[in-house]
Amino acid sequence: MTINNKKASFNYEFIEIFVAGIVLSGTEIKSIRLGKAVLIDSYCLFIKNELWVRNMYISEYIYGTYNNHEVRKDRKLLLNRRELKKIERIIKIKGVSVIPTKLFFNENGLAKLCIATAKGKKKYDKKQSLKEKDIKREIDIELKKK
Repeated sequence: MTINNKKASFNYEFIEIFVAGIVLSGTEIKSIRLGKAVLIDSYCLFIKNELWVRNMYISEYIYGTYNNHEVRKDRKLLLNRRELKKIERIIKIKGVSVIPTKLFFNENGLAKLCIATAKGKKKYDKKQSLKEKDIKREIDIELKKK
């Protein structure tokens, strides 16, 4: 199960991508396995030299009873010290943010979050992205006809 943040690639230009572990409870894992998570409007920030993801929506587990989790709580990301220092150095640049791009399970069954240091696109950059996407779609359609 892979959950993508489609808005991120449209609104931001990625500088560097990192893969981080994420601290989750049991009902959160079960909800993610059912595909009940949304990354849109979520972002990452540093709190006491630790990287946290904020505003990531994971819906309540259907069979969770009183053990259910909060749907929009802050969740800690697990990165090594070198990666954290590198991200911290990059976001010191004006206009650079840390954005979650993809949530997936690795081959060991652990939840991983792809995060990217990103710079916001201007309006004309977004229009250019749409034009390139349309051209690619037309080429694919013509190739399928042949």
